[in-house]
Amino acid sequence: MFASMFLFSFAMSITPGPVNTVILSTSLNHGLKRSLPYISGATIGFTLLLIFMAFGLQSLLTQFPVVLKILAVCGTLFVCYIGIKIILSAANISISSVPVEQMIVPNFKDGFLLQWLNPKAWLACVSGITMFTSIENPQSLPIFIVIYFFTCYACLFFWGFCGDKFSVVLNQGNRLKYFNILMGAFLILSALLILIDFF
Repeated sequence: MFASMFLFSFAMSITPGPVNTVILSTSLNHGLKRSLPYISGATIGFTLLLIFMAFGLQSLLTQFPVVLKILAVCGTLFVCYIGIKIILSAANISISSVPVEQMIVPNFKDGFLLQWLNPKAWLACVSGITMFTSIENPQSLPIFIVIYFFTCYACLFFWGFCGDKFSVVLNQGNRLKYFNILMGAFLILSALLILIDFF
């Protein structure tokens, strides 16, 4: 049971998506340390969403499926907003050469909100709760939540670590600028594709 909980958590957390894309771009532009608040916000946001879903929100979605569609629209708008922030961000790896007030760095609140407005996160919660809730073993759900928290943080940290190390390759010419545009566009595209799936 623990192995399947870990594998589910790992697969959902490590695969590319809006949150991972923002982390990769943030750590590339500003370093791993500056991406940690966003990573923490995304991890805590998802974990709290999982807890709320386990204790009642799932039944609300069953009774009122339109709520998920409203979330899909709100989530798409928020993800597009983050994508635009990435496209417009200062394309400079050297933090010291860019004034702090000019740096647009996704923060804890952005990571937290993105999880609550991300329909994929809601569906992951529903799937996980359905798979790992057991009447015979009531401890399975709290254990799953704890496993997911640590697995999610580790996977998101890995994306941040990769972005930080990959910055050396992009620290030539306009590569980082083009990478930001590509990541921002990918983020907006992924949001629109998620929205299309819901309608």
